[in-house]
Amino acid sequence: MANKDLGAAKKAKQDEFYTQWADIEREMNAYLEYDANVFRGKTILLPCDDPEWSNFTKFLALHFADFGLKKLISTSYAPNSNAGAAFYTPTLFETDDPAYDEGKSLERGRVFTLTPEDVSGDGRVDIDDLKWEYLDGDGDFRSAEVTAMRDEADMVITNPPFSLFRTFMAWLGAGDVRFSVIGNSNAITYSQIFPLIKENRVWKGATANTTDMVFGVPKGFPLKDADRAKAERMGYPSTAEYDFTRLGNSCWFTNIEHGRRHEPLQLMTMADNLRFNKKLIKGLDGGDGYQRYDNFDAIEVPYTDAIPSDFDGVMGVPITFLDKFNPDQFEIVDLSRYAKTQGMSKEFVDAYYASGQTGQISEGHPDLCYYSNAGRPVVPYMRVLIRRRDTPSS
Repeated sequence: MANKDLGAAKKAKQDEFYTQWADIEREMNAYLEYDANVFRGKTILLPCDDPEWSNFTKFLALHFADFGLKKLISTSYAPNSNAGAAFYTPTLFETDDPAYDEGKSLERGRVFTLTPEDVSGDGRVDIDDLKWEYLDGDGDFRSAEVTAMRDEADMVITNPPFSLFRTFMAWLGAGDVRFSVIGNSNAITYSQIFPLIKENRVWKGATANTTDMVFGVPKGFPLKDADRAKAERMGYPSTAEYDFTRLGNSCWFTNIEHGRRHEPLQLMTMADNLRFNKKLIKGLDGGDGYQRYDNFDAIEVPYTDAIPSDFDGVMGVPITFLDKFNPDQFEIVDLSRYAKTQGMSKEFVDAYYASGQTGQISEGHPDLCYYSNAGRPVVPYMRVLIRRRDTPSS
């Protein structure tokens, strides 16, 4: 391969993460627990999804009848557009079909459809009844062909390429569809994603938050030994076809309702937290309590379980709060990255460096900051700014 092709192959391989059946099942079941008819009569599109390799198509095809689906559509990417077919081997599913065309097989994407039609004649509708054909193009989700399928669909469910997550989310938003997709949890901080979360148009899924997710990857994927070993301990040893890795920062993003986001956090009052919350008491400098930011009208709450039930103002909480965010209980005001703070004062910056800290800040720096009980200047990691829904000002 030329260097250009090797680079494309490396990028494509790094996007090849195959979601495990159990993770799909847990998330879909959470939607069904909230609404047993959530999928009934729906057309579901699975872009970036080849039933030869993907558990998404296999799972939804297996449950086509009991979920009451109207139509299932899966599209796959042309091998030549995916790192020059570096990982492509035709399978019997394709080569044994009369529609197989060796030239088209490399250059074009594929579309697989399943409708309530028992094509195989075995008395049920499942993956054996999938019909497929070549697309006119390479199957890129941004193409007019696949976009038309998005517009036909009621829902989109998939694990999109990690490197194109921002683009994929914008594509979903343009289609105004319901969706459930896997992404990096850090995506909540993206300027394209956080406003959707703030406006209650996107939220975290019901499962896999703050836990490991296991993914199959192509042979030769650069795995850390610790991640491979962790995946094996979780029940996924390497096979002849795949290696497995674990990612602790993957999660579902969705706009499909699930009951877990309506479970209220059980909270103590500020006074009780200061008396009984051991993490708060034993925190930085022997327990900082609740400090006010030096450059923004809000208090620092370093742990989600330390959110006081009786504070009426704005609070800065860890971004992991969004794993348990209940929109009936709290309002999201902003993300500290985008909040209009007063900027750090020269006095704070001088004190910060005088204390021996080495982070790169300067006068006017917009990040939140405060002084601990011991007078130590503190710049906390990114915070979600929230307010209780039942406060007089909300």
